[in-house]
Amino acid sequence: MNPFSAVLRFLGLGGDAQPAERRARDPIVLGGLVGEGLVLKGEVSGEGDFQVLGKFEGEIMLTGTVHVGEGAEVDANISATAIVIGGVVRGNLSASTRVEILPTGTLTGTLKSGSFTAAEGATVKGEVWVERPPRPAPVLGEQPAPSLTAR
Repeated sequence: MNPFSAVLRFLGLGGDAQPAERRARDPIVLGGLVGEGLVLKGEVSGEGDFQVLGKFEGEIMLTGTVHVGEGAEVDANISATAIVIGGVVRGNLSASTRVEILPTGTLTGTLKSGSFTAAEGATVKGEVWVERPPRPAPVLGEQPAPSLTAR
């Protein structure tokens, strides 16, 4: 199958090789995917997960997880709940929960997140800001939780 046919099928416009009920459960249909060998330029925003296996250039703003697969190339600013990098990413990243760089991953840019991990073999070039989310202020008249100390 050529890449154009794969995109049409992904969008539900190609041949019906899968029953409709199977497509409805398929996580690729429920999220987004830039397949291996495909190049996409533009903006992706919304709710859900997004996976890049090919090349992407632009902006990604999601309330889900962005996965950049091994061998993928991304030139984009990414804002998401979580970001996992196994390929090459150039841009500024902001994740509300975590950023994880796998052993095959490379990041060039600024990263801001509540949690950051880089596996052995990963490459990071740029600034890394790890900030914990602010704790809610205590309500007036409310006693703070007791602390436990060992004796």
